[in-house]
Amino acid sequence: MELFKQTCLQCSKVITQAYSTSFTLGIKTLDKKFHMPIYAIYGFVRCADEIVDTFHEYDKRQLLADFEKQTYQAIDSGISLNPVLHAFQCVANEYKIDKAYIAAFLKSMAMDLDDHTYDCSLYKEYIYGSAEVVGLMCLKVFCEGDGEMFERLKKSACSLGAAFQKVNFLRDMRSDYKDRGRVYFPKVEYMNFTNACKVEIEKDILQDFEDAYTGIMALPASARMGVYLAYVYYLKLFRKIQNLPATHILKERVRVPDNTKLALLLGSYLKYRFNAI
Repeated sequence: MELFKQTCLQCSKVITQAYSTSFTLGIKTLDKKFHMPIYAIYGFVRCADEIVDTFHEYDKRQLLADFEKQTYQAIDSGISLNPVLHAFQCVANEYKIDKAYIAAFLKSMAMDLDDHTYDCSLYKEYIYGSAEVVGLMCLKVFCEGDGEMFERLKKSACSLGAAFQKVNFLRDMRSDYKDRGRVYFPKVEYMNFTNACKVEIEKDILQDFEDAYTGIMALPASARMGVYLAYVYYLKLFRKIQNLPATHILKERVRVPDNTKLALLLGSYLKYRFNAI
């Protein structure tokens, strides 16, 4: 069983490395004991996201329903022949990840199967399920059973997840609308997206970043560097988006070059080593 478990965890690691260089960099700067658990969470999240975003020639609703059913079966039985789900259930059971977080995540994924005009309530629900609970799952791992720490850092973890997701929404606004017919921001019309609209969204995101920072500094040293790196990367992406007009966001996806990511990694590491964060 141990060989099967390690093989499944390696599958989630491969998925993470294939889909996200920035997330992989962040994981590598965590204490080694956290690597595989976080890979497992990312692998689970990525598979669900792929179902709703890219499997257009298949019955996505049925695929997601099957994935959800198999997820709970894996957690309850402690085994799955799906490597990603077996890896995830190992982590969910070991770190006692609340099924309510998993349910909220899968509900948000299901929301992407339908065309929505997002009002404030639906938007908040989607952000919570698609991003904030993922932060809470990771926090469960980082706290290693310390319930008091988890409760103390929950709000910051949610703010960080929300900041990341909202930056993604801005960055991917064009493709979300053109390829999937989605605009997540409430009261925002794609064809009338102005600089004033963009500034209001950015104020909200900046508040999330500020609320998240305090929690990052209170994380155990074994997790702080990796989470801080992810924070710095997304903040860099956010600042880049801030400096561009709304018209640019509607034309092309904003990126942070790989060499900049490496520079951010080095700078973050030096700050961490000299207790400057």
